[in-house]
Amino acid sequence: MSIPGAGMTAEREDQADAGGHQLESFRLHMVTWNVATADPPEDVTSLLHLNSPKPADLYVIGLQEVYSGPVRFLSDMIFDDPWSHMFMSTLAPLSYVKVSSIRMQGLLLLFFSKLEHVPFIRDIQATYTRTGIFGYWGNKGGVSIRFSFYGHTLCFLNCHLTPHIKYATHRVGEFESIVETQMFDCNKASKIVDHRLVFWFGDLNFRIQDHGMHFIRSCLTNKTYNLLWSNDQLNMMKKKEALLQEFEEGMLDFPPTYKFDLNSDSYDSSGKKRKPAWTDRILWRIRPKAPPPDEQEEDGSGPDAKVIRDLEEDEEFPLKVRQELYTSSMEFSISDHKPVLGVFSVELKKKFESPLVRLQPEGDWSADIDAMILYSPLQPFPSSSWDWIGLFKVGFSSLSDYITYTWVKDNEVAFNQEVMQVFISKEEIPVRGGDCVLCYFSSILQCIIGVSEPFKVRESWVATEEGLLPDRINGLDQITMDKDL
Repeated sequence: MSIPGAGMTAEREDQADAGGHQLESFRLHMVTWNVATADPPEDVTSLLHLNSPKPADLYVIGLQEVYSGPVRFLSDMIFDDPWSHMFMSTLAPLSYVKVSSIRMQGLLLLFFSKLEHVPFIRDIQATYTRTGIFGYWGNKGGVSIRFSFYGHTLCFLNCHLTPHIKYATHRVGEFESIVETQMFDCNKASKIVDHRLVFWFGDLNFRIQDHGMHFIRSCLTNKTYNLLWSNDQLNMMKKKEALLQEFEEGMLDFPPTYKFDLNSDSYDSSGKKRKPAWTDRILWRIRPKAPPPDEQEEDGSGPDAKVIRDLEEDEEFPLKVRQELYTSSMEFSISDHKPVLGVFSVELKKKFESPLVRLQPEGDWSADIDAMILYSPLQPFPSSSWDWIGLFKVGFSSLSDYITYTWVKDNEVAFNQEVMQVFISKEEIPVRGGDCVLCYFSSILQCIIGVSEPFKVRESWVATEEGLLPDRINGLDQITMDKDL
């Protein structure tokens, strides 16, 4: 018995690097935005470039100052907050799934992926660091999500650092503390700087130093932003801080994103007359190349095993980053900050080409007959009695969006060396039918490790003949009806 692959990969152009490696390019779209406790806008099509001829493979969205009043914050702990809901409802119909998210008071980090890549995103972890009020309050700090993408380790760090022009050195100290103290349960990359690729972004709160308001306004009017770059505090601090020097940033060829009057494109007209500044930034760091193994340290010791492993990885599985776009989106005026966008091309050599599991529905599916799932492990992986296979409607938004599920071990009805069969009762299948996919979730790996091709669940013949309404037969159909709406 053969099982067709679950490959839903889009056509891509392979590119060879100088070493002859075949690299595949993936498009990453990033957003950072201090939303100043505002509710989300109705339409974020332009913010996410949804009409672009080159759709993104991954979206990473970092927000700061999401409203976190006591009542709303408790509600958001139970239900998706309005911003998460808005992005999920916008991206899900386009086959993007929310893979992970983390929130610390007003800091929110969301990670979406095209469904075709989800089985190749593993080792997902998220954490946070408070830096407000001596490290006890989460109004300032950093939230991060790390994962492996086709075997390459990536980490995204969304920060909101201390404000005011006089605290530039303090901001650097906060950042270095976050990078040093955040730890992950991962042997390959237990710290942020161990990852192959790190993105640092958010409301970093660095200001334009020394220049007076008149000169800054003149530069903005004439769009001579380059005259301000040398006095941008982040650029100034990079000249003397070793860790900052490892991070790259695109040219600031867009107007400073802070501080605007609400619902306008005018900079601060209040009595405080705050100077405009590029407080909202996106930077990245590729792990520095390890030295050749024959180079000795000053004390005579050679490179350790990790250095050698990193060097071998760099040579065998190269990774490159190219920034395609770095700009602000001036049309949004609900906050005193403008959102900043970064679009990147991430080129890499995949460490694996196939998912851990392939699965498919057997035969026709409807609520008139019990159903069967076939799945086949393609590589060894740590299975568990808590592994489950979920039935999802095409266009589902997150892992919790399943229509129904079945425990793999409890409902296995037959198996051999290559193919397993898992049973689902007809009572669990929605009578209205629809286009669906199956996803295998590994409880030990805490991620989806296999996705089926889309397939049609037929409308129940019995329900149609008897003229029964879906909500009188099966409560699950109310879920699918709600999702349609």
